[in-house]
Parts: sequence; C-alpha cells; structure tokens
Amino acid sequence: MDASSFKIILGSSSVARRKILSEMGYLFTIMTADIDEKSIRKETPEDLVMALAEAKAEAILQRLPVDDYLKEAEPTLLITSDQVVVYEGVIREKPTSKEEARQFLKDYSGRHAATVGSVLVTNLKTGLRKGDSDRVEIYFNEIPDEIIEKLVDEGITLNVAGGLIIEHPLVLPFVKEVVG
Repeated sequence: MDASSFKIILGSSSVARRKILSEMGYLFTIMTADIDEKSIRKETPEDLVMALAEAKAEAILQRLPVDDYLKEAEPTLLITSDQVVVYEGVIREKPTSKEEARQFLKDYSGRHAATVGSVLVTNLKTGLRKGDSDRVEIYFNEIPDEIIEKLVDEGITLNVAGGLIIEHPLVLPFVKEVVG
C-alpha cells in the first residue's frame, strides 16, 4: 500500500515516534490521548503496554468523527503505542521527579534494563485493529555521575519511560549492547 492511499493519525506526543514516521517519509497528523496511565495496571509489562495503547486509541476515538472516516475513499490509520522500562523485574514508567530520574539512571549504570514497547494500529474505516509488543534488553557500561547530572538537568528524562533514552547523544556512548 503506498503512502498516498491512506492517512495516518499518530496518537502520541513522543518526539521519537514523530521522528520515525517523518524519516520514513509519511505525512501524518498528531492527536494525543488524555488518559490516566497510572490507573491502568496489568501483571506483565507486555500486557500493560498493550492496555495503555488500547486506552489511548479509545480516548482518541471518542474525540473523532468516526462516521466521517467510514465514508472516505482511503482509510485512516490511527497509531497508538506505549513503552515501559523493566529493571530487576520492576516496571518503570516516567519518573515523577528529578531525584527518581537520577536514581533510575544510576541503577542502569554498569547493569542492564529492558524496554517493552507496544504499537497498535486501528483502521478507522474498517474498525480492524492489530497490535503487538516487543522486548529489548539493553546492557550499559558505567555511566559517569556528571553525565547522569547533565541528563537530569536537561529535564528530558522526566518525559520518557524509566527516564531512559538510549539514542540520546549523552547516553549512546555508554550502551554496551542492545539485544532484540
């Protein structure tokens, strides 16, 4: 299916997700879901990220004129997603403070964590929905305290799951291995 035969709504405010779609050459609109992520709890990180992606899709669908999408010739795809970090078996979402972000990063130094992410695509014309989750293990070299402080001071760590952005230029040099 070529890009001109469907429209995309990205149900996310994530800079990384916007960048991925842009670099792939897709045009898209952005809608964010105002949901209370903390009110949704699941046993496994895989179930949690899928439940959060589904809740985001539902919240956005409530604000869309879905009947209009049924009449359009080309389908519109709504893409929602979520990600958490798992460290020593504990699910980590966005840090609630700079202190928590600092502790998260110190924990990863010289150790490893996993990211668990989900993507859910909803075809607004047909109502068909497909999604899945994926797990990636990340192994770190020692991260110097001054690098951790720079990241925390930047504030970006407060906006991402587990306070972790492995593609950040300050973090990338300390990533030893990515598996998955």
